[in-house]
Amino acid sequence: MKSLHFVLFVSLLSAGAVFAQGQTSTTPSASTAAKSSAKRGPVFRANKDQVVAAQNLLRSKGVYSGEAHGKLDPATRDSIKSYQKDNGLRSTGTLNRATLEKMGIQLTDKQKALPASSNSYASASGKKKSSGSDGNDKSRRAVFRATREQIIEAQKVLKTGGMYSGDETGKLDDTTRESLKKYQEANGLKATGTLNQLTLQKMGIELTEKQKGADDTR
Repeated sequence: MKSLHFVLFVSLLSAGAVFAQGQTSTTPSASTAAKSSAKRGPVFRANKDQVVAAQNLLRSKGVYSGEAHGKLDPATRDSIKSYQKDNGLRSTGTLNRATLEKMGIQLTDKQKALPASSNSYASASGKKKSSGSDGNDKSRRAVFRATREQIIEAQKVLKTGGMYSGDETGKLDDTTRESLKKYQEANGLKATGTLNQLTLQKMGIELTEKQKGADDTR
């Protein structure tokens, strides 16, 4: 009888030890998970309506020719990068707070609580670099781009000249580019197939103030 009591006592001691080990091993992992969760802050994300508004604005600037579908696809991201580069922002291809504010797109109350990151700007001050002491302009000049309205005007000119028979879409598609090459060759211009400054001026299409100061090397 004594031996039976002894066996039961030993069994109880063993079970208690196993339970204690289980409790000890699970406690650190739960603590670690809580710490990592606490380190994570809210992430800034543009909503679908804001992406649509941005796509419409990018289309009006002539840097995006896709649909305003509200998705950040590769074409939209590339267009955002071009916009950011021309507006003193870091070219991330994302619709961060600084980019939405620059575009004049309204933020939600939740987004307003998230400050714009200093990394959103091309330089620490959010401004383009000024000229150096030697007088040379060290800032990157904006790349010349034709607007949608200018492309439509150009397509009209090409139609009148019998060099283009497509629709006035405002997009530099392959057909429009081939027609531009013909026009440029016929007018003593380099046949690039792009609506550069010289081609627009030859067509009598007015430049924007921004385009007059842009770098047109094409």
